[in-house]
Amino acid sequence: MIDESLPKLSTAPIPVQTHILRQEDRLARGKALRNIAARKAHKGWTPPTNRPDPVELLMENSRGRVAELLPIRYGRMLASPFAFYRGAAAIMACDLAQTPATGLTVLADGDCHLMNFGGFATAERHVIFDLNDFDEATFAPWEWDVKRLAASFVIAGRSNGFAAADCQEAGWLAAQSYRQRMAEYSEMPVLQVWNDAFDVDAIVENMTDKDMKRFYSKKLSGAVERSTHEKEFAKLTFSAGDVPRIVDQPPLIFHYGDGRDATMREYAAKALETYKASLIPARRLLLNRFEVVDYAIKVVGVGSVGTFCGILLLMSGNGDPLFLQFKEARRSVLEPYCGASPFGHAGERVVAGQRAMQAASDIFLGWTTGPGEQHRHFFIRQLSDAK
Repeated sequence: MIDESLPKLSTAPIPVQTHILRQEDRLARGKALRNIAARKAHKGWTPPTNRPDPVELLMENSRGRVAELLPIRYGRMLASPFAFYRGAAAIMACDLAQTPATGLTVLADGDCHLMNFGGFATAERHVIFDLNDFDEATFAPWEWDVKRLAASFVIAGRSNGFAAADCQEAGWLAAQSYRQRMAEYSEMPVLQVWNDAFDVDAIVENMTDKDMKRFYSKKLSGAVERSTHEKEFAKLTFSAGDVPRIVDQPPLIFHYGDGRDATMREYAAKALETYKASLIPARRLLLNRFEVVDYAIKVVGVGSVGTFCGILLLMSGNGDPLFLQFKEARRSVLEPYCGASPFGHAGERVVAGQRAMQAASDIFLGWTTGPGEQHRHFFIRQLSDAK
């Protein structure tokens, strides 16, 4: 008998791209699309007279979130203009929907700002630099990610007191780098583009400044060291008899103290079983060597605050710890303007986006549906892997 609670792969069609065209045909098509959206049409943006109230959009985006955590979200957004920008992906999606577009769609990140890039370890223990947040990933105009990324450099510069000219130059350089790299990719074999990765070790090794090279080498070694679950275990847990427990650090890490802990642990164990079905068989074999011993709610980021997020502590028979992070997956903020995602499960949407866009993804990346009446969608990954 088929377990209806297990995650199911989507069968909806995914938009067909034009990568099977020859390079010269793609170049010709791109130039022709300038008649639809000229390059200079992207130069500026003026708020339309019927623009929705940004605060109302923000409040709408907060519906269904954990009410007790919303003050933390708003407090973090109020810290600076850039902090507000980080948490305002829904507002920018609404604004981007009113801007010129060529009609070419891609699997977009949906929240492509500079703080959503960083270093992390691959399964082979190489540290690479790449996108690391895919909560809003879906099919959308290619221009939107580029604009959100370029704008983030300008706003971050302003928030740090940089001169206006320097902020503008940073935005231009971000767009220029994108254009140049895409031109290089257009001449490379498809598989080479797919496997391309930004190797942090190689960058540090090629540094000519000895002091800078020494500084970043030490920092890189520390990042790899922090990826070990043993270090997280020492920092985040305490011994409760023979069973380790996650330490409460309210309001950012906490258990429900009203008798719901046992139920939540049971829910976590059930959700983990359905999550395993989203992994390849080899990963399931590995995960089966661990069992859930505790959970905790953990507040993360800016835009994610208020969604149901937390950490799971798993232990092997030998006492080896494994921390997994679960994050609630909701409808992408792009979907009201781009149409529903072809993935019926929001967690699968996030996982599919991450697997497609990252050069190398977490070996434990998967999705599940939470038990209980709300049936929240989640995606799961390792808590920290040299992030």
